[in-house]
Amino acid sequence: MWLALGLTLFAGLATGVGSIIAFTAKRSNYRFLSVATGFSGGVMLYVSFVEIFSKGADRLTEIYGDRWGMWLTVGSFFGGMILMGLIDNLIPSAENPHEVHAESEMGPLRSSSAAQLSRGTGGPTDSHGDGRDPAAHQHALPDKRLLRMGLFTALAIGIHNFPEGLVTFLAVLQDPALGLAIAVAIALHNIPEGISVSVPIYYATGNRRRAFLYSVGSGLSEPVGAGIAYLILRAFLGPAAAFPGQVVGILFALVAGVMVYISVDELLPTSRAYGRGHDSLFGLVGGMAVMALSLLLLG
Repeated sequence: MWLALGLTLFAGLATGVGSIIAFTAKRSNYRFLSVATGFSGGVMLYVSFVEIFSKGADRLTEIYGDRWGMWLTVGSFFGGMILMGLIDNLIPSAENPHEVHAESEMGPLRSSSAAQLSRGTGGPTDSHGDGRDPAAHQHALPDKRLLRMGLFTALAIGIHNFPEGLVTFLAVLQDPALGLAIAVAIALHNIPEGISVSVPIYYATGNRRRAFLYSVGSGLSEPVGAGIAYLILRAFLGPAAAFPGQVVGILFALVAGVMVYISVDELLPTSRAYGRGHDSLFGLVGGMAVMALSLLLLG
């Protein structure tokens, strides 16, 4: 259980890594972010269809037979996707938390005099003299609106991270090697999310520490969500080792659906937005290949 909590915490804290990159890196390596998020998507898609879905199907067909076991597996899989879709529709609307921030936006975050330049009416400018960079998002907005945007982005990411934390936690409990791979994939996908929380909050407040803390806080919802879900399951079902086979099977199929939704709705579009050419494809195939090789070597 402690290993599961530790890996879930590791995955969640990667939002803080994104914030640190935004504040310290001399230049954002967007192609790296593209390959990294594509790699994460490849890992999650491969492991969902090849490993997690099949584990759920094995448990359920063993109990209910081939016909009804597969029906229940497929229903649980799409139930996981529907769950994530409902979460998407229930959270407050905000700018896309996976949007690409232009280099001219990121530069002031690393300047010691940025607080005076970026709050309220400052921000990135270009040669047109109108205070806007056509490649950048408009951060010359009122402080309250920017702060609200950043807080809603943090809230949206935090709510999304609840099921992601459960995914990591349950995977580690059932198969530590598989859980480690999922934790790394989710950590990579959390890095650009940390950047997306930090940028608007910093431009609204001029306070790096506050932006960093909100970024980390959005990621900490991952282990919190995992812990709450585990306590609920334990209260009704007892220790994890004693979970009934049908419950484990349904949870695995749900997890597979959640991971596919995250990959298709978040990771792959983000990878395409950050990359050039076939960067996202290279990352996707690389993630699948590494996951396949690790399963073969550990199997």
